[in-house]
Amino acid sequence: MTRNQRLVYIALLAAQAVIISLLERAIPSPFTFAPGAKLGLANIITCIALFTLPLKDTVTIITIRLILATFINGTLSTFLYSASGSILSFIGMYLVYKLGPKRVSLIGISTTGGVLHNLGQLLMASWITGTWTVLLYLPILAFVGILSGIAIGIAANYLLTHIRSLRFFTQNNTQYKEIY
Repeated sequence: MTRNQRLVYIALLAAQAVIISLLERAIPSPFTFAPGAKLGLANIITCIALFTLPLKDTVTIITIRLILATFINGTLSTFLYSASGSILSFIGMYLVYKLGPKRVSLIGISTTGGVLHNLGQLLMASWITGTWTVLLYLPILAFVGILSGIAIGIAANYLLTHIRSLRFFTQNNTQYKEIY
């Protein structure tokens, strides 16, 4: 992949992540039993980037998504919560990804990200409020994170296996190349 192709690909993924993030904020949450919980649809793009790009470029996409989504339709508090969740989620996803395809699938990586995203947000809420009682909400959000992580993992896996142009980019990824 040439430098220009890589930059265009990064820009396309970042733009898609921002648009998905903004659309998700506009629709009501399907989790009525867990106020504030969302599906995390923009993590489909994070999963695709993790499997098709080097670490540095994936971090760039996540950073662009966080900053642009906050500038377009957010506040400082939404940025703090999103950033804390995204950072912890991505670190966990990357560590699980490094275990390799024989130990964990894309669905497992995505589920890890869903649970850790919620944990990161609750840790930020705990820090802001100055109390650890906020973490009592973790079992409910962990359940939502598992459900949404499975759904996001299935969607990302489908896209990676059925979209031919993504196969071109997965050729650079030697670890997971054999499953696609």
